[in-house]
Amino acid sequence: MKKIIKFAGISATSLFLAISSQAFAQAPASSLAELLDSVEQDRVAQSQEHREREQRFQQQANQQQQILDETKTRIEEENALNTQLTETFDANQLTIAERREALRVARADLNELLGTIQGVAGDFRSIFENSLISAQYDGREEFLDDFIARVASDTEQVRIDEIERFWFFMQQELIESGKVVQYTDMVSLPSGEQESRTVTRIGSFNAISNGDYLSYTGAIGHLQVLPRQPSGDVVSRASALESATSGMHKVGIDPTGALGGSMMANLINFPTAAEQVRDNSGTIGYLIIAVGLVAVLIGLIRTLILTVVAAKVNAQVKADKANKNNPLGRVLLVAESNPNVDTETLELKLGEAILQETPALERFLTLIKIISTIAPLMGLLGTVTGMINVFQQITVYGAGDPTIMAGGISMALMTTVLGIVAAIPAILMHSWVKGKSDRIIHIMEEQATGIIARKAEAANK
Repeated sequence: MKKIIKFAGISATSLFLAISSQAFAQAPASSLAELLDSVEQDRVAQSQEHREREQRFQQQANQQQQILDETKTRIEEENALNTQLTETFDANQLTIAERREALRVARADLNELLGTIQGVAGDFRSIFENSLISAQYDGREEFLDDFIARVASDTEQVRIDEIERFWFFMQQELIESGKVVQYTDMVSLPSGEQESRTVTRIGSFNAISNGDYLSYTGAIGHLQVLPRQPSGDVVSRASALESATSGMHKVGIDPTGALGGSMMANLINFPTAAEQVRDNSGTIGYLIIAVGLVAVLIGLIRTLILTVVAAKVNAQVKADKANKNNPLGRVLLVAESNPNVDTETLELKLGEAILQETPALERFLTLIKIISTIAPLMGLLGTVTGMINVFQQITVYGAGDPTIMAGGISMALMTTVLGIVAAIPAILMHSWVKGKSDRIIHIMEEQATGIIARKAEAANK
């Protein structure tokens, strides 16, 4: 208590000194009386200000008390209302339970029927979602969603007209699946644009427009042109069906069309041989194709050349005079230019002439044989490279996902196939060309042997 009194005295002294300093700062006091008057005036002014503050505080306190009283009153009213609503809610819960029980008893004989209807409606809902018939007749899925919800509801009763409408949609799906009809609808192109087209629907299997096969999924809600179309003969038959007015026409359909057309999608999306080579062969595959083409090209060129040479040789066999435009004629010219030599010398000279003609006839045969040998080896190299990639992928990603390893396995198998495919025609071309050259050489040897035999017979007479 003494500390409080001491602190109050110090505060009063400080206040007095502050007021005195302010009085001296405002106007210098000419006398002690003026100083006292000035201090009294300041005290009066501060007392007035203090009273005004007290009044404002009291007003605010009164307002807050009023708000507090109003709030308490409102809380009491809300509590009373809450009690009333709680009683009403409990009463309603009892009423709902009683009425649900009454509904269950009343629907006892219909529960099995409604359960069957609900199951059938769910099955048809999945069919309608991706059915081509839904592309022509909109709103069937939305109706079935609401219908299934009403059948499964505990508080709503499905109506007879709704059951009849569901029956109508089932009959519509059955009847329309056996019709070929045309109608106009919006079709999405592979570019993303949409245009109005005349659509030919073949039951629930396939839809065609302007010679293009279409697809439909309930998630998209409209027909789309397949990005890849079937082979040309299938598309041409589809175009013929579009322009037909009556009669029987052959056309390709997908028997899984009602389930989404998975068979046709798999067939047309399966990569062609060119795509498999392009995507899975790699650099080694292209090298195999290159050497295989070189072997075939050389074989064709040599076949053409040897065919011309064989024709000239056959003509020379029938001619009486040697002609140097063919190998046989040049060999015969050697015999004609040495009419007086002995049999052994003539045989050696003819053999030498045949040996001189042989390299030209067997040109590039060795290259073709080499290609037929190295093509399978290059395929084996691609196989080993692909398997190395597979094992590396297994090391990094594990063996849980087969699609990760598919690329390396495809490369391994594709290069092996390309090596064999390149080797087979190379071997055939080598055998073919060698056979033609051997036949020409055989004719030259046969003619040379005949000349030697005749000369030896003449010498023995």
